[in-house]
Amino acid sequence: MSEAVSLQDKFYGCIAGAHVGAALGAPAQGLTWQGSEAAFGVLDQLKSYENGWIREAGTTGSGIERQKLLITAISERQDRVTAEDVRAIWVSDMAMSSAEKIMEPFDISLLAVANSGIPARDLGKYCDYAGLNSFAGYCHPVGLINAGDVLNAIRDAFELGQLYYASRSYGVKWSGVTAAAIASATKPGATIDSVIQDLISNCVYSDVGAKIDGYKYGYLRDNVVDELESGLKLTEGCRDFRELREAFDKSYRGCGVPYGNSFANEVVTKAICIVRMVNANVHDAIIAGANMGRDSVSVAALAGGLAGAISGAATLPESLIQQVDDAAGMNNYTCTQQTIREQADGVYQAFQSRLSTINKLVEEMLV
Repeated sequence: MSEAVSLQDKFYGCIAGAHVGAALGAPAQGLTWQGSEAAFGVLDQLKSYENGWIREAGTTGSGIERQKLLITAISERQDRVTAEDVRAIWVSDMAMSSAEKIMEPFDISLLAVANSGIPARDLGKYCDYAGLNSFAGYCHPVGLINAGDVLNAIRDAFELGQLYYASRSYGVKWSGVTAAAIASATKPGATIDSVIQDLISNCVYSDVGAKIDGYKYGYLRDNVVDELESGLKLTEGCRDFRELREAFDKSYRGCGVPYGNSFANEVVTKAICIVRMVNANVHDAIIAGANMGRDSVSVAALAGGLAGAISGAATLPESLIQQVDDAAGMNNYTCTQQTIREQADGVYQAFQSRLSTINKLVEEMLV
């Protein structure tokens, strides 16, 4: 995309794309794409929906609440954060009575355990869903606070992912992909192709020195990148979301288990393929994600956020952003009623603070 996109607009586009995408996909959450099409035709407007209670059009759900808590932690810390930093925000900013209204059952259980005082990086051991997109689908701010710094984005995702997953689990690995993609997307002149190349170069999580049949190999290729490359190849000829979702039916059909639609590998792969197909147009990305069926919320949130980190918010109608802000202002259960702009600016200011600290250190050490 154009080098004229400012870094601050990339931050805003990322958070706006994620929040509007999540709200757009919410009415179709859990439906097959056939069921979504029968109910809504093309879902391209924010609609009210019921999920425990009647939610105003533009209302986001549990995934964005996790992201909001992460944004608050980064904004308060004015730097990269640890799992302990984020756990402290969980405890201070999310009342159990509100969590019971807006979060998933496993979020509520994790919040209860977080209040016990055990180490934050042990919390994920108490979640039954080690492969879900619970963090991988919503950890955009980890990439933003590490803007341009792909390796540290991955390291932070592995640390913070342990709030939701056991260490080295599939969910942690795919969280690294999401954080790396966002960090790469913030680089000046980034394109979806340059982001994909960064992922292929940096997200091969390998075991060093493994021995197989007596022979020592330096690295063993991890199947995270293999799955991403397979998805990209499968969908390289797709021209619109209808063709994309039919192509993905060949790979992702999981059902019959809790959250069978919502595993991280499926959501992250679909989102990256969508952004490539629409060339990082945020509005087109969230419409494609919202109409994919299955976990339409998370796919739209991640596709919209990644597209926004590349191209900014210019292609996302301001009316949709305003509607999401208005819905948040009416939501008595959300952990923050800050606007999208306020949240994005909070993370941007934290990045600027981090950059200032780094620059001061460089000046001091180069004397």
